[in-house]
Amino acid sequence: MPPRILVLGGTGEARALASELTDRDEAQVTSSLAGRVRDPRLPDGHVRIGGFGGADGLAAYLAEDNTTAVVDATHPFAEGITANAFAACRTVGVPMLALRRPGWTEQSGDRWYRVDSLTAAAATLPAFGDRVFLSTGRLGLSSFGHLDQWFLVRTIDQPDPPMPRRSTVVLARGPFSVDDELALLREHRIDVLVTKDSGGSMTAAKLEAARTLGIPVIVVQRPPVPDVPTVSTVEDAVLWVETARTDHDG
Repeated sequence: MPPRILVLGGTGEARALASELTDRDEAQVTSSLAGRVRDPRLPDGHVRIGGFGGADGLAAYLAEDNTTAVVDATHPFAEGITANAFAACRTVGVPMLALRRPGWTEQSGDRWYRVDSLTAAAATLPAFGDRVFLSTGRLGLSSFGHLDQWFLVRTIDQPDPPMPRRSTVVLARGPFSVDDELALLREHRIDVLVTKDSGGSMTAAKLEAARTLGIPVIVVQRPPVPDVPTVSTVEDAVLWVETARTDHDG
């Protein structure tokens, strides 16, 4: 039997990894998407959409599917599925890899303020002005619901309440250009940007635009990765899968 690889995805890295592994035709690859985005970009190969039912449900799936290895290539802030995957893999005895794109690096001219959570970000905002560009995704907006500032909220899909009391929602999917981000910040007279340290190029232009305009950026730091092997490139993930396949073949 060829090895069976489960890729927990939704990111560009997950799609690239699924494409690489599918092209090699050396493993049966299933990509799992959480289903939180209405019209997701689907990877190559077999795709399943929806949750597993927590760590126990994922452990049952891994055992029933005879999964050889799991690659967690989810968003760096997808803490729930990462924790469930770690617990499930430990229960069933399946090796797990974390594929995480590098975080953003502060550059000369940046005015970054790092915080540990959305709640901490909200606590710092009153000192930064009245107009906030909130680019943290559509989950966790309730953390800002008690504030009196005005928020420009950009998400892929329409966010669910509760939301900041004074807000305008812009629905858009990256990549975004620096010129577009400059125009957005100027049009809405933004005083401060709030973002998660997602990394990657898809949404990095807003950081360059904020640097150009001297706008402060509150950066929510990433949660820690469980104690599993971790790589930052698709190429290294492919090498790890090949090692897992070799171990599987004996």
